[in-house]
Amino acid sequence: MSNQNKRKLYKMKLQGNVGDRPGSIHVPEGALKPRIQVFSYNTKEFVTATCDNAKAVFNQLNQCNTHNHWIKINGLGDADLIQQIGHQLSVNDLVLEDIMNVHQRPKFDEYDNYVFATSRLINMNKDNELLNTQFSALVKDNIIISFEETYDENFEGVENRLKGGKGPIRTAGPGYLCYALLDTIIDRYFVVMDHIGEALDNIEDRLYGKVDRSIMYDTQRMKRTLITLRRASWPERDKINDMIRTISPLINDETKTYLRDAYDHCIQIMDLIESYKEISANNIDLYLSMVSNRMNEIMKVLTIISVIFIPLTFVAGVYGMNFASNNPYTNQRLPDNMPELYQPHGYIYAMAIMGLIAIAQIIFFWKKGWFNKL
Repeated sequence: MSNQNKRKLYKMKLQGNVGDRPGSIHVPEGALKPRIQVFSYNTKEFVTATCDNAKAVFNQLNQCNTHNHWIKINGLGDADLIQQIGHQLSVNDLVLEDIMNVHQRPKFDEYDNYVFATSRLINMNKDNELLNTQFSALVKDNIIISFEETYDENFEGVENRLKGGKGPIRTAGPGYLCYALLDTIIDRYFVVMDHIGEALDNIEDRLYGKVDRSIMYDTQRMKRTLITLRRASWPERDKINDMIRTISPLINDETKTYLRDAYDHCIQIMDLIESYKEISANNIDLYLSMVSNRMNEIMKVLTIISVIFIPLTFVAGVYGMNFASNNPYTNQRLPDNMPELYQPHGYIYAMAIMGLIAIAQIIFFWKKGWFNKL
């Protein structure tokens, strides 16, 4: 995943101003205009409606007053819509603030007659970017309202199950539908983990081929991605555990049975993340070790070349000093000077001696096995 593994980092940003009143609602930067769908269902009927505002939503709820309802809101670009929903359902302002503050960690909160849950919705898009967005769900009476930042269809499978009417999804109440949505979010972690596992396998294969710096960069990106996933998955496990232990009637015993399975999935994801983090660290260590070994081999070659040429350089340096044996002007013999300076064929003799020295060193290194390890 050299140039393909890009990520949208989940960065904490302050929404609003320091010292704002608790419960203040601020539209997230770049938030999309809301798209609202209402799914009304019971054991016999499934009705869908598209709404433009809060009034149309509650008109739909009044028309289907014997149904359970899933209000699906994609886009958080309308603070008035959130306030109207909160006012109509008597929702605490702090909950509305958490819905609009899209940097929440996964959590589960209980109130007198409703419960509220948030999750991190993790996806890998077609450009191999890791998208980390917020999902919020509000469950009250026979209503569940879900809030998403994007227009992406993340719960198509749940919608199809509602349409088909098979299993307990239409009969177990909005608490079970909340579980189904959260379970879908957790399942998406497995898809991302499969993608990361394939990428790590590819990086490991590249380590045994031509080693280049892109391997280290790609592995480091994988490691940072795993850190992001770990930051989302650990509180997700705690949130599911809180839902299992709740005494709220909105999360009944049947739903808790399924939540225990979701809890097991969270544990599996956390184990995978820790395993892949260790593999990433090992890949980086292996890369650095291979680079170090390659550098050692290069230094060994340069050392052998230097050792061969050092005595040759010494010989050439000695005979390059030009201390003549006779004075060129008086022809007087100079004691302790170089008698070989005017030796006939001296150049040939010197080159031959240097060649023999080099050959002798090469033979010595060969017998030592140094060339076999290059």
